[in-house]
Amino acid sequence: MERMGNLMWARMFGNIVPVLCGVLGVFISNLPFSILGDWLPSPLYALMPVYFWCLVRPDLMSPAWAFLIGVLHDVLSGGPPGICAASFVATYAVIDRQRDAFAGLPGLGALLGFATAALIASSASYVIFALYNWSLLPVSPYVKEFVVTAALYWPVLFALNWIHRNFVGPLRSEMF
Repeated sequence: MERMGNLMWARMFGNIVPVLCGVLGVFISNLPFSILGDWLPSPLYALMPVYFWCLVRPDLMSPAWAFLIGVLHDVLSGGPPGICAASFVATYAVIDRQRDAFAGLPGLGALLGFATAALIASSASYVIFALYNWSLLPVSPYVKEFVVTAALYWPVLFALNWIHRNFVGPLRSEMF
């Protein structure tokens, strides 16, 4: 009976790890300091786990979680609520429809797949924010955010793969 209780707690922990990765990404993105100062915008660290877990374990990262992670990002960043949330959900929708194509990309293709997702998120944010302000905005901040986000995906990908191998995969198996 004790084994069943431990297995249940392990499964629950395995279920929340992807969401916790997204929440951690939100907090890292919104730290009050930056290593590069104001030269480059903060990358969308919260988008990285949403993309990764949508491909690897879509049962653990649903569109509702992507929306809530986006809302948390909006609230902590001080921007209008709903912009990141909507862009994360739009990105999730594209990834979900093309999951087989994105999941099968090896090496550099995986980076280009995420770059596509980051481009979708940045473009959606730009369009939504332009509609919110009812004016055309400068594109350069969104381009910089896209480039920085796409460039920093590689090290985050290693961390997410490690988390998947060491926490989510083993904790969800029957071999506990």
